[in-house]
Amino acid sequence: MLVKTFAVSIAMLAAVAATAVRAETPGVSESEIKIGATFPFSGPASPLSNTGKGLIAYVHSINDRGGINGRKINLITYDDAYSPPKAVEQTRKLIESDEVAFLFSPLGTPGIGATIKYVTAKKVPHLFVVSGVTKFANFAEFPLTTTGLPSYNTEGKIYARYIAQTAPDAKIAILYQNDDLGRDFVAAFKETLKGEFDRKVVTSPYEVTEPTIESRVVTLKASGAQAFLIAGTPKFAAQAIKKASEIGWTPLTIVNYVSSSVSSTIVPAGADKAVGVVVATIAKDPNDRKWADDPGIKWYRAHFEKYLPGADIGDSNYLFGTQQGQILEQVLKQCGDDLSRENIVKQARNIKGLVLPTLMPGITVNTGPDNSMAYTQLQLQRWTGSSWEQFGGVLSAEPN
Repeated sequence: MLVKTFAVSIAMLAAVAATAVRAETPGVSESEIKIGATFPFSGPASPLSNTGKGLIAYVHSINDRGGINGRKINLITYDDAYSPPKAVEQTRKLIESDEVAFLFSPLGTPGIGATIKYVTAKKVPHLFVVSGVTKFANFAEFPLTTTGLPSYNTEGKIYARYIAQTAPDAKIAILYQNDDLGRDFVAAFKETLKGEFDRKVVTSPYEVTEPTIESRVVTLKASGAQAFLIAGTPKFAAQAIKKASEIGWTPLTIVNYVSSSVSSTIVPAGADKAVGVVVATIAKDPNDRKWADDPGIKWYRAHFEKYLPGADIGDSNYLFGTQQGQILEQVLKQCGDDLSRENIVKQARNIKGLVLPTLMPGITVNTGPDNSMAYTQLQLQRWTGSSWEQFGGVLSAEPN
């Protein structure tokens, strides 16, 4: 009888301890967990907000399946209009008023740059932020942050090496967003080309508040460049591709992964005008016939039809948001019933070989004590006029 009573007491203490852990984490109850994010639902980068809509849709699917470990996800999202002051305001609201357990997948380099130190000071997990800025993945400086994109620096190095191999004598023009996003790509070319950079590269920064960058493209053509890197967001990438075609400039053209959506970049630019454009990617294109019988794309099409009816399945931002949702699901599953902020961060940094159905073959999600990025692999592909054609093998983008 004594042994039985002792066992019951231990069980009760464990239950009390578990409840106490949950009670110490804002936004966590027996039935739900509150998670927050900001997206540019309006403003100059609004096409990227479909990542948020993809994430929201996947969270709905999780909740329809009963949630995770008995809890539904209460995902609270706000519009930051791709504006740093607005991002600060909305992030403060999520943490101080909504009292979310953690932030997941906030999108936009300017907004993340404006809020990351505040979030760190508040000791709130800041998981899989949608930016590839290298410094955000610095564990020593930002121990609560993981990133959802390969680093722009390593993506840039892959492009610099590709140009050097394909057109070794080419002069290179770089049109870049004048913030940490664009500057990381320029830095990558400097690190790769070293002493040759000043001789071979001409750059032109633009502000996201500019209505058009067409005059910058004309100027870059006049430099005589035979290779052209566009490092920015879809609206400006589309303008640049279209203008280059209109003025008869046909350099080896590369766009960054953030601007690789067919619907957000290629179609607005003109599918015929984008022929030959190269980009590194992590994901399959659901509209590409080569994936018609792929089990992962079949699953995505069914999911999309149910949870994003009427939306454009060709927009890869929805697909990326779905992948973000699957990473969130994995983190919460690994957390089990320990939803302390410490364990949430620990599990976000302990994802091993996660295969998502819409990722390119050979690309997996891996994080660890020395890697804050979800992805460290990329696949090069070229636009044919109607679809992406992959070439070469999966390239490593290991953190430096």
